Amino acid sequence: MRKLLGFLAENGVLVALIVLVIVCITQFGGAFLQPESIRNLFSQASYIGIIAVGMTFVIMTAGIDLSVGSLVALCGAVAILTLNKLAGGGSSESVSILMAALAALGIGATAGFFNGFVIAFGRVAPFVVTLAGLAAFRSIALVLGQGGEIRSQVPDFQEIGFGGIPIPGVTNQAGNPVVVYWSVLAFIGVALLASFLLNYTRYGRYVIAVGANERAARYSAIDTRAVKVWTYGFLGLLVGLAAFFNVARMNSVGTGSVGLFYELDAIAAVVIGGTSLRGGKGRIWGTVAGALLLTLITTMMTWYRVDTNWQGVVRGVVILVAVLLQRGSKSNDSN
Repeated sequence: MRKLLGFLAENGVLVALIVLVIVCITQFGGAFLQPESIRNLFSQASYIGIIAVGMTFVIMTAGIDLSVGSLVALCGAVAILTLNKLAGGGSSESVSILMAALAALGIGATAGFFNGFVIAFGRVAPFVVTLAGLAAFRSIALVLGQGGEIRSQVPDFQEIGFGGIPIPGVTNQAGNPVVVYWSVLAFIGVALLASFLLNYTRYGRYVIAVGANERAARYSAIDTRAVKVWTYGFLGLLVGLAAFFNVARMNSVGTGSVGLFYELDAIAAVVIGGTSLRGGKGRIWGTVAGALLLTLITTMMTWYRVDTNWQGVVRGVVILVAVLLQRGSKSNDSN
């Protein structure tokens, strides 16, 4: 029993993902296996997945960030306002889109560094700082959008959301090539970069050390405050990236609705993927699998026509099971 709990705690997300894929193939057959269906599954997971990768580092330092959903709205609003301003001022569409992307990344990174600075140097609990950000960032976005939606005035902007690289030899039922969206490629690239940072760099070792025992890390001459600031800044940068692709796909940003509950989904993906909420332990591939698992569960509930009011209950149960498996594994390890 102990070995089984330990195995599930370490590999449960992968086992669950495989089981659900088999269920989908059995229940929905060809519809699930269509290249477009698989592509869309990865596309829906990419926005939360990009944020969840950054959240993995934050949680590994024994921190948390509740502001990412509101920050998505703020980054998206700034991106489209920048886009419209430059395009209306005579700049080319490509330059306007590039500057909009830089604006989203800049706002995200700035907000992340601010959170990290207050947490590290102000010695304020991450929960409190990012809870304040949850309220403040959304409010600023609402002010910028005058409480409503901001639409892009650049026709080519939506191509960022639906464009990508064609898969050689793969077409849909209409005979058109199936493309891998830019957001999916960004998700893959971010995951590979994060895995390299965590496993093969000094920064990754410092993140683990800070989360495992911050006092011991300080005694080992690790600048724990700098690690925290850079970690929250990295997460903010990834939030800006996810926000840019998100609003490009919608060609607009609803300042009161976009990014709602993204913080919960990102944290859920990280926890389901095996990262400890106590810090010091985490896996990027587990977070990627967690994001895919959550997206697949949502897709299955839609196909089974489960009332949307009940979908949150299912997600809550999944998160609780993941945390209980972690606790069960630690309890057995200590015996």
